[in-house]
Amino acid sequence: MTKRMRWTTEDIPDLSGRVFVVTGANSGLGLETTRALARSGGRVVMAVRDEAKGRRAAAAITAGQPDADLEVRRLDLADLDAVRMFADRLTADRGRPDVLVNNAGVMAPPRSLSPQGHELQFAGNHLGHFALTGLLLGRLTDGSDPRVVTVTSANHRFGRLHFDDLDGERGYAPMRFYNQSKFANAVFGRELHRRLAAAGSPVRSVLAHPGYAATHLQTSGPVGLTKVLFGRLLAPLAQSPAQGALPQLYAATAPDAEGGALIGPDGPGELRGGPRTVQLSRAAADPETGRRLWDLSEELTGVHYGLAPASS
Repeated sequence: MTKRMRWTTEDIPDLSGRVFVVTGANSGLGLETTRALARSGGRVVMAVRDEAKGRRAAAAITAGQPDADLEVRRLDLADLDAVRMFADRLTADRGRPDVLVNNAGVMAPPRSLSPQGHELQFAGNHLGHFALTGLLLGRLTDGSDPRVVTVTSANHRFGRLHFDDLDGERGYAPMRFYNQSKFANAVFGRELHRRLAAAGSPVRSVLAHPGYAATHLQTSGPVGLTKVLFGRLLAPLAQSPAQGALPQLYAATAPDAEGGALIGPDGPGELRGGPRTVQLSRAAADPETGRRLWDLSEELTGVHYGLAPASS
């Protein structure tokens, strides 16, 4: 049974003195998340692939919020070397982040590989965030009400992990591998919760999905019929990015957001509406799938969390 909420950005508590790292902060859900966090007094590190776009986005926020405390830093999540460099510099320069919002994503591009040879969507949407979370976890543990928010999609329910062909070498379909990456996000967020809870960590792992929001995700990555479907035909059904960001804002700031929960829209089909707790797919919640993806992700990224498996 789901838990219904009536929650808006007006319900965000005072965030003064707290530091938030938001990936993909220069547009769409990330931009609206940054805007709302800054409005409530939070300091936001805007982790972006394109620094020029990040600076323009920060300027757009400060034009309306002169007191917004923002910092733009470059982060290419598809490049594991860049992820390590970002984490090292952030740790050295900023000290302690309190909340990490794993928001950035790419959707249904033509097949391409990351610098380390992984399929781009799996690399950027999952492996990069897995590595970033692990590299920052020690600092997050010392934070104020520390959390990791992993943004997945309702499409995780259509996804599975192609363990025998993760990179699409044998057969690639853009949406099928997008769904794989969003399924991986969901599996990771729940497995992280299990391991943090088993370790007695103060860090909460909370999942969120935006429903269907009108962002550049549907137009900047997809090609062919997928771009026509999401960029044009379904566009009238989409809610605004500000509305779509509410679930991840709730997950990042609400005092009663529960570790391991998935927050999504309360409307029909979870396409739009205010945030509420919704159900993770049974497949994504499976502990064995979580263990298998975790072990594989540590192997592929070289990032080891030091958290004991929940079963132990």
